Amino acid sequence: MSVITIGLLSFPVLLTMIFLRVPIGLAMFLTGLGGMIMVTGDTLVPFARLKSETYGTFSNYSLSIVPMFLLMGHFATLGGMSQALFKAAEGWLGHRKGGVAMASIGACAGFGSICGSSLATAATMGRVALPELKRYGYAGGFSTATLAAGGTLGILIPPSVVLVIYAILTEQNISKLFLAAIIPGILAALGYMLAISIYVRLNPKAAGQTRPRVSYSARLKALVDVWPVLLVFLSVVGGIYLGWFTPTEGAAVGALGTAIIAWSAGGLTRATLSDSFFVTARSSGMIFFIVLGAAYYNGFLALTQVPQEAAAWVGESGFSPWLILILILVFYLILGCVMDSLSMILLTVPIFWPIVQELDFGLVSMLELQTSRLDALVASGKEIPAALLQEAQGLLVSGQELTREMTRELKLRGVTQGALNRVNIEQTAIWFGVLMLIVVEVGLITPPVGMNLFVINAMDRKTPIVETYKAVLYFVATDLIRVALLVAFPIITLILLPL
Repeated sequence: MSVITIGLLSFPVLLTMIFLRVPIGLAMFLTGLGGMIMVTGDTLVPFARLKSETYGTFSNYSLSIVPMFLLMGHFATLGGMSQALFKAAEGWLGHRKGGVAMASIGACAGFGSICGSSLATAATMGRVALPELKRYGYAGGFSTATLAAGGTLGILIPPSVVLVIYAILTEQNISKLFLAAIIPGILAALGYMLAISIYVRLNPKAAGQTRPRVSYSARLKALVDVWPVLLVFLSVVGGIYLGWFTPTEGAAVGALGTAIIAWSAGGLTRATLSDSFFVTARSSGMIFFIVLGAAYYNGFLALTQVPQEAAAWVGESGFSPWLILILILVFYLILGCVMDSLSMILLTVPIFWPIVQELDFGLVSMLELQTSRLDALVASGKEIPAALLQEAQGLLVSGQELTREMTRELKLRGVTQGALNRVNIEQTAIWFGVLMLIVVEVGLITPPVGMNLFVINAMDRKTPIVETYKAVLYFVATDLIRVALLVAFPIITLILLPL
């Protein structure tokens, strides 16, 4: 049996173990270990690799971001930020038809900006918003579906634990990924509100009573109460983007900031601090074990050359890059119905990224690169002969590339074909990462497994899960439309990124 055959057969073995309820991290580790023993013919190399793989995985400094973001979410809950967000959103939207549900989405988006976990966002906002939705007579299935969908904003709106893992796997800049996810995250929140508006018009009884209109003075006061959320978000994401500190330092600053706010609000005591550390350690341990299992399994796949062979086959197949991308996204949508988001990313990115990396989507042209580099040169204040600058700008405006001689005269750096290739690979990685994150997010609310559906439904035992399934399809539809938009117009994702 060839090593490639062994690698291919590992997939059904792994999926079988997962369906038999073997923990995903353990399933990937055991499959990788067994496969490596079969490939090498002994146990010496696999067990020696276990030692090096463990150290190599957990010595990655960037992984320390994960517990920091999780801890930040716990402190934010203790500080009452979730309640303040919901009250503010409810004050501005609650009087509309379906307004309390829309306020739940708005609050989830706000909480997602200081919590990098989807399940934590869903669970936290579920405790805050579900009683209000019930109080105003919203249908059970509609209420649970709304909060399950809103919870997915926790991994899309930065900071995001899943984006951190993706950045580590593909060796990309974490701050650029965070920046690229902002506009798709805002579109997600607006799309969910649109889905609510459509649903309550088609099912008027599902929305119950409208909340009394709140005065503008009360609305403004509620907005003032959410200043800690805005402060933490701007400190973390803004500080990372402006280069004030690294993503790891930014996560630590966010955790410290939310801890101070929780302490000042009276929610952080010795007991709750201990509980927060314990819950964060338990969640981090679970994530890190999955990361280790995935690292070991992906090391086995690399040994069998399956990802490399798949990339080479796709490159020689002549298929359109767009067709390949759509097929990969469809695969993620299907897999998301039966597997959680983190496991999907850890399992598939090392296989799909080499394939996507070889595809040419033409996201950046030489003309765009030269224009960006020239603008940066002018902004730097460097002296450029006026006639030369005017000629160069005239050529670029007319759609013509600068000649090699002119780039030398301008001393324009980073405009070679190699530089263009590197920029395109980086832009593709960021664009694909956001697309993948969105389709993974869809899996969190897609029946029959959708993790968020079960988290929220467990808080409302009286609502049949089937009712939640029916209502959540409206939110899934807006997700699919958003994916189509981002695929058709990559600029929506990449517009905030400098070349």
